[in-house]
Amino acid sequence: MKKILIVDDDPILGIMIQEMLEWKGYEVTLLRLPQETEQNIIEKQVDLVILDKLISGTDGINVCKWIRINEKTRDVPIIMITAMHASKQACLDAGADEFIAKPFEMEDFLSKVKKLLA
Repeated sequence: MKKILIVDDDPILGIMIQEMLEWKGYEVTLLRLPQETEQNIIEKQVDLVILDKLISGTDGINVCKWIRINEKTRDVPIIMITAMHASKQACLDAGADEFIAKPFEMEDFLSKVKKLLA
């Protein structure tokens, strides 16, 4: 079973994504504190990170960069999500593998998840 870490402090969106992914057969952890991201990736042997750009006063771009710098986490695929459509290039430049603008179609989201976990 593939393991996915969601890093998002929006309880409604985070839980919605978590439930959809669990329904599709993934093991999902929802994390609200970005400071615990790398530790969770390592401890839970995560296969994919879904990262919000704006989370708990932290820029998800910095979290993405931290993931990419850490030797133990750098190869884990990352999908960044945000309502800030103009942030796409900055997210990709930080190391995100995919970018999804909110609001998004769940089928498009699931397609990107499946592609990165293949």
